[in-house]
This record gives sequence, structure tokens and C-alpha cells, in this order.
Amino acid sequence: MKESSTKELTKNQKATLYVVLVTAFTTTFTGSALNLSIPDMGRDFQASAGAIGWVVMAYMLTVAALSVPVGRISDLNDRKKLLVAGIVTFAFASLLSAFAWNLEIIIFLRVIQGIGGAMIFSTSTPTLISAFPQNQRGRVLGYSIASTYIGLSAGPVVGGFLNHYLGWRSIFIFTFLLTAAVSGIAIKRLPSPPKGANQGMDWIGNLLYILMILFLMIGLSSISTVPYAKGLIAAGFLLLFLFLLLQRKSLSPIINVSLFATNLAYTASNLAALLNYGATFAIGYLTSIYLQVVMGYSSQTAGLILIVQPVIMALISPAMGKMSDSVSPHKLSTIGMLLCAAGLSFFLFLSQETSMVFIMTALILSGLGFGIFSSPNTNAVMACVEPKDYGVASSVLATMRSVGHTSSMAVVTLIIGIYMAGVPLVDAPPALLIETIHASFRVFVVICLIGAFQKPILFGIRAIIRIVKRKMLQSDQ
Repeated sequence: MKESSTKELTKNQKATLYVVLVTAFTTTFTGSALNLSIPDMGRDFQASAGAIGWVVMAYMLTVAALSVPVGRISDLNDRKKLLVAGIVTFAFASLLSAFAWNLEIIIFLRVIQGIGGAMIFSTSTPTLISAFPQNQRGRVLGYSIASTYIGLSAGPVVGGFLNHYLGWRSIFIFTFLLTAAVSGIAIKRLPSPPKGANQGMDWIGNLLYILMILFLMIGLSSISTVPYAKGLIAAGFLLLFLFLLLQRKSLSPIINVSLFATNLAYTASNLAALLNYGATFAIGYLTSIYLQVVMGYSSQTAGLILIVQPVIMALISPAMGKMSDSVSPHKLSTIGMLLCAAGLSFFLFLSQETSMVFIMTALILSGLGFGIFSSPNTNAVMACVEPKDYGVASSVLATMRSVGHTSSMAVVTLIIGIYMAGVPLVDAPPALLIETIHASFRVFVVICLIGAFQKPILFGIRAIIRIVKRKMLQSDQ
């Protein structure tokens, strides 16, 4: 492939960009569209709210648990084949889901869809940046992230239309058609990257990692409703400790944990992603409650208002990605985090008399912040690793996103449990809801500010550790 400085793209580059953009759209569109269909699916399958929630959770858990192991497989083998396999798996799981006849079948198919999603997430970003020269990496990453946000924006609108007029099964049919169409292009046009060194797989490490993620995410997501959730979280952290010990000694580690200790930029960028997703993911959930329960808007009107944030993200991400090719991505990420914190701060002043202009300003600010943060942060992470490790690096970043999402909702669940003590949303006084929302956003503002300044914090901690070690050596002498 030729790497020219011109804006002309080769056929392989065009095909790669098209495949990655469509899959980025489809994987996020499906999730956001299905959220609106959960009540209808529950009625069709006569399932409780807790049981039907596994339609969403099964996919999320599978993607989070398998992304890093699959990313390691992609680094050691043919990345193109794994991406194609992921697209085909995702497509046919979507098709079969449209014909599911009971809840157990659709949950099983969502697990299969999650396996396909893990293959896509762990290979799409490495495939994209491998197809373009380094000075265009941020720009194409910006396009990919913009496509993700367009999927999030289109989900409630297109998914709501399909669900209303054709039923929830039509969402799976629509997803199948998109992914099936792009699979042919992926098979014919995607370039085959060189295979990684055949170092073998650390199967024990893989098992520990999968169990660790499952225990942590299930524990966090059910901490206020399941008695044994704290035990799952404790077991997850124990498995994390064992996993890190094993990885330091492994000849073929899944994750090069020493990179976190030696490369501060890599550590800071991944931590920033975890904190940013943890601080911002619940914005849509809390604002939706506020708009519908406190302000009395319909779900359709609330959805149209909330679209503003992902639309802003989609519009600004390509420009920020391109800028990160010439401006320090770390500086851009910090600016983005500070803007997110400013947007989150606006939500601290919500009341029953808040104007729509104020609400829109808060959503626009947080959308701008996340748009400025996301592409440069991804660029910063990928710049810290060698091409042979792109798959794992991309997967670790995807895992930070999943754990951040789960942690964000865990914070909200805990605060709702503390402030509302089991009072149903529809029966809660508006003043109590607003107080609960304020408490949640206070936590999220603090998390976002820690994310913005965590790099100097890490520098300080590392400096203190070095001083302590030096003094201990001096005392021994």
C-alpha cells in the first residue's frame, strides 16, 4: 500500500474505512435501539424486568470479557480473518434473533452476538490504523468514533420508528442487512496484515481475565440488588491480583503489564478513558429521568432532546482526531475532560424551573468535552504500543469503556438506593428526584476532575515511590 501525503485514498484504504465505519455504526446502533424495545420484548416473552434486562447484559458482559483475549488472538494471527469472522457472526446472530421464540433463545443469541462484537471491537481499530500512515491516524480514528456516535444518535430515532411500526424484531433484521452488506467488502477488499509471532496463548491467563471481568461487572451492576454482589467484586479483585502476577511471569502475556509501570502516557490515557466513561455514561439515564418524571416531557420528546449530545460528539470527533495528528493528544484529552467536568457541573443546578436553554447548554458542553477527549485519547493509547500489540491495546481501551459504563450505573444505583430507599421513580416527589440527581452529578464531577489531572497525580505518586526507594537503599547502606 502506498503511503502518500495526498488526500487520495487507495482502494484498500477506502474499503477499510468503509468496513470500520459501518461496523462502528451497527454495533452501537443495535444496543441503543434495543433499549427502547425492552418493554415490548418483555410483554412478548412474558418476562420480568430483571429477566429481560439480561438481553442487554448478556451482550455487554460477553464483549467486555472476551475483547482482550480475542485482541491477543488477533495480534498473533490473521487480523483480517478475525474481523471478517466477527462481522459474519454478528450478522447471523442478528438474523436468528429476529426469529427467537423465547427469552432463553434470544439471550443465548445475544451472547453469540457479543462474541462477534468482541471480534469486531478488538480488530477494527488496529485494522484501520494499520491501513493509514501515522500522520493520518488521528483523522481516521475521528471518523470511526464519529460513526459510533451517529449509531448512538440514530438508535433511539430509527429504532423507535422500527419498533413502533414493524416491531422489535425488525431492529435485528435491519442490523443483519447492514452487517451482511459490509461482510462481502471485508472479505474481498480488506488487506491481509502480516501475522504476529507465534508465541502461543496463555490459556490460564485468559481464563483468569474472563472470570475477573465477569465477576467485577456482574458485582458492580447488581451491588444494590443482589446480596452476594460485594463477594463477586472482592473475588474479581482477587482474580485481578492473580492475573497480574501471572502476566509478569508469562512468556506470552495477554497484556504486557510492565507497559503500565514503565509507560506513564499509556497508563494515564487508559485511566483517563475509564474515568471519563465512568463520569459521563449516566448522563443520558439521569437526564431522561429528569425530563420525563420531573419536567413531564414524553419519552419521544426527551429522546429528541438527548440526541443533542451524541450529535455534537459526532460532528466534532473527526476534527479533533485530525488535530491530534499535529497537536499533543494528551493536551486535547485534558481539555476535553475539563469541558466534560464543566458540562457535568451544569447538572448540579437543575430544578423544577430550569429552562430548556440551560439543559441544552449542559448537554452541548458535555458533548463537546467528550468529542474533544475521545479521538485524541484513542490516538494517544495506540501511539504508545507497537503495531504487533494493536489488538490488545484496542481491546484494553474497549474494556476500560465497558467497566466505566458499568461503574457509572453502579454509582447511580447506589445513590438512588441511599436517597430514595426503594421508592418507585413514578411515585418519587420531584424534589427527592432532583436531590438524587444532584448527588450523582457531584460524584461524577469529582471523577471527571480526577481524570483531567490524573497524569500529574501519577507523576507525583511515581516520584514519591522513587524517593522512598532511594531512602530505603541509603538506610541499608
